[in-house]
Amino acid sequence: MTSSITKQSTVKNGDHCTVIMGAHKGKAGKVEDNHTSKSGHITITVRQENGGRFKTLARNVAVQDQAS
Repeated sequence: MTSSITKQSTVKNGDHCTVIMGAHKGKAGKVEDNHTSKSGHITITVRQENGGRFKTLARNVAVQDQAS
């Protein structure tokens, strides 16, 4: 199985992503929740495979394409 990573400005619930910038750089998981703040920034909640979760900005992640 091969996977490629693409930078994407809009992420959707269920997307598998990797954090490429910021405090959580290097972590990965599935997007659970996106929210647009009053200032226009998109925040997402990422749930890791181990059950942990964290919030980050959508601009800090890259979506992984699952190719078989």
